[in-house]
Amino acid sequence: MFSIHVDDLTSEPTRRLLALHLAGMHASSPPGSVFALDLSGLTAPGVTVWSVREGSEVVGIGALKEFGDGSAEVKSMRTHPDHLRRGVAALLLDHIAREARARGLKRLSLETGSGPAFEPALALYRKYGFVNGDAFADYRPSAFNQFLHLKLPA
Repeated sequence: MFSIHVDDLTSEPTRRLLALHLAGMHASSPPGSVFALDLSGLTAPGVTVWSVREGSEVVGIGALKEFGDGSAEVKSMRTHPDHLRRGVAALLLDHIAREARARGLKRLSLETGSGPAFEPALALYRKYGFVNGDAFADYRPSAFNQFLHLKLPA
């Protein structure tokens, strides 16, 4: 059974999954096109990180970065490769959206890449109701990146 916890990023399993996430983003993206947060970015004020655990094993991570204007960004979503297609990402995305609503946020956004490595995540986001839209925050559009948004009901 999966459980979700706020994660302080100090455990080795969480750090290994974060390192795997960053390596995957760099391997699947052109130079200069990776906006995934590293450990220092994930511990910044306004960012909350959750891990999904099965027993003591970290099987997924995800984060919410608040902008202070009623909107936030989904960051660092990653399922451990040994646990793909078991519902980890959907469970975590639902948790993040529920937490955003509980915080009174009006919109969730995310930036992601293009190509085969990103298709499973894009399918999940679109199934959840995210739609393509304009760049947000400090992002600049390119031929590689995509921006998705989800309006949150009050």
